[in-house]
Amino acid sequence: MSTTQSERLRGLLEPLVAAKDLDLEEIEVSRAGRRGMLRVIVDSEEGVELDACAELSREISAKLDESDVMGEGEYVLEVSSPGADRPLTEHRHYVRNIGRLAKLTLTEGGELVARVLKVDDEGLDLEVPGVKGRKPTARRVAFSEIAKARVELEFSRKDKNDENDEKEEEA
Repeated sequence: MSTTQSERLRGLLEPLVAAKDLDLEEIEVSRAGRRGMLRVIVDSEEGVELDACAELSREISAKLDESDVMGEGEYVLEVSSPGADRPLTEHRHYVRNIGRLAKLTLTEGGELVARVLKVDDEGLDLEVPGVKGRKPTARRVAFSEIAKARVELEFSRKDKNDENDEKEEEA
């Protein structure tokens, strides 16, 4: 995608996305056979619901029909939230994932899997799970020490609400 097209798309779509109190995370234009493919990724502090994506998709489609930014050919429009495996690249990504387990690849080598406890302008306060019955340990990692990061999916983690429900059932 040319920088000009990317800038034009961002300028066209950002106001629509912002009006829905969402962040425009990514715009990707590619080819799928003879058709173009426009993928728009949006997110917010509370996440993004399917209905919000559908409504935004209709608005984006109407706006694109009014413009020539996608050219004359056919294209497919996809509006979605980021996947669970999306890299954490922005400060807000880390903030949105406080309480979650993250896998960090460190700039000096090595990987660290830890729970994000706090995020500030310089870095992260983490809880590194204990191994073989040991207690978790606290660790501080500066953003400058992080080469890559992404959320680790947890299938068996209990949510705080689940713990409260169990306490109420026991009473």
